[in-house]
Amino acid sequence: MKTVVVTGATSGIGFAVAQAMLALGWRVLLVGHTLENGEKALGALCNAFPQGEMACFSGDLMQQREVHRVADELNAYLALHAQGRLEALVNNAGAVRTWYTTTQEGLEQQFALNHLAGFLLTHRLMPALRLGGGRMMLTSSASHKHCRVHFDDIMYRRRRYSALGAYKQSKLCNVMFAAAFNRRYAAEGLRAYAVDPGLVATDIGFKQTGGLVKLVWALRKAQGVPAERPARTFAALCAGEPEPAGLYWYDGHVARHDPHADRTADQDRLFALSEKLCGIASFGGNV
Repeated sequence: MKTVVVTGATSGIGFAVAQAMLALGWRVLLVGHTLENGEKALGALCNAFPQGEMACFSGDLMQQREVHRVADELNAYLALHAQGRLEALVNNAGAVRTWYTTTQEGLEQQFALNHLAGFLLTHRLMPALRLGGGRMMLTSSASHKHCRVHFDDIMYRRRRYSALGAYKQSKLCNVMFAAAFNRRYAAEGLRAYAVDPGLVATDIGFKQTGGLVKLVWALRKAQGVPAERPARTFAALCAGEPEPAGLYWYDGHVARHDPHADRTADQDRLFALSEKLCGIASFGGNV
């Protein structure tokens, strides 16, 4: 049985991805923000898939110590139940913030969760991904287009904070990380994708946001597609044979991403900065 880890799996896109993968007969390891949400999601999935194999883990992935704890638990579970193998990792957990807010490590929260959490978790699960010849996905967004990474002030500590600007930057980082990952590890049989889910009717815009953001998101959510639609793209990338080509996917097809994401010098700069911010000496090396 093949195994997939899905973060942000207790609602929205992540929950729909978990459903899609259980329907394909995969073992699904859900990661949610709280134990309460995880148990609720697990109960719903068990009712829908009584023969399915699944487990839930919880942690605030915005905080790096929590990423490490969850990774330790996932690796222990994989060693016990899956011969240490992981065939797919879906880095879907994400956030929108109205105001400038930092994590316990002093990192801007959107950058910390939308980019660094997936970067660090992927690093910690690399041994399992290598054993499984795994595929790694990141939930990006079309909003990454026409954006640039502010390497001189990536945490918005000096410039005026822009909730949308910080969000767009984090989603560009997703595409750049996937591209850099492929340059480094495709020869080992590993593969990464950035997925644009489109406008989806989820509650991401209502979580720890202010009045204007909530109002705008309420209007946008009304026009969004069900989460099951982008979940089909994630499922195809996890399980598709032969291995799907392309980097950036939307609605079941390879799509065009911002060409800025293809600049290898910027990819390498982001990779090195992410290693430094996560305290990693060598990504994919000793964990």
